[in-house]
Amino acid sequence: MSIEPGTQGSVPAGAELGAPAQTPPSPDKGMFGVKGTGDVSGFGRLVRPRPAVFDSPRPYGGYFDDVYDALEEAYPALSEAIEKVVVDRAELTLHVRAEHIAEVCQVMRDDASLRFELCSSVDGVDYLSSDERRFHVAYQLTSMTYRRRVRLEVAVAEGVTVPSVTRVYPTADWQEREVYDMFGVVFAGHPNLTRILMPDDWEGHPQRKDYPLGGVPVEYKGAEIPPPDQRRVYQ
Repeated sequence: MSIEPGTQGSVPAGAELGAPAQTPPSPDKGMFGVKGTGDVSGFGRLVRPRPAVFDSPRPYGGYFDDVYDALEEAYPALSEAIEKVVVDRAELTLHVRAEHIAEVCQVMRDDASLRFELCSSVDGVDYLSSDERRFHVAYQLTSMTYRRRVRLEVAVAEGVTVPSVTRVYPTADWQEREVYDMFGVVFAGHPNLTRILMPDDWEGHPQRKDYPLGGVPVEYKGAEIPPPDQRRVYQ
């Protein structure tokens, strides 16, 4: 004898999954077409291919050629220091070998034809599985004298240190600490390379791509906030 849905003793739809607080086999969840993960954050199993980045041909356009020519004249080792020059979306990026980054910054700041007096930010990026040199560090430089902006970018493998630029740009002190805290990139010569956002005894670096999505213990009756891919999805 069958039991009508909704009557006493009936089996609710999805009960075989432990509904209503269980991940369905193919939940219509996720952003950018990602489905079937049960990840309520919307980013589970999202893989974005990294396009190849090639040298931009001369002329670069605008003031970019003037900046490069001035840097080449002021820094004779430029050909050894620069891996490639990329102009994209009206922005100039100089890809610098890690061991030369402090020297290049010194010239960018002090040369009369450049005068990039301000390092407005130091950012980290993790290219896990898409670049052998997994960690990239980007430096946003601003010339207030000439009203120009240039980005420097350094790429290093895990465990390779990057020279600190705090001696050239004191503003990089806290910025390098944040990159170290979030990504684990070590800046050699930094005056006080300690965590800035996470507790000193925190394990791991939260913005690495292989860092667990997290289940954060909370002091409420032994409760715990589960990782996004383990949270309940209500039908």
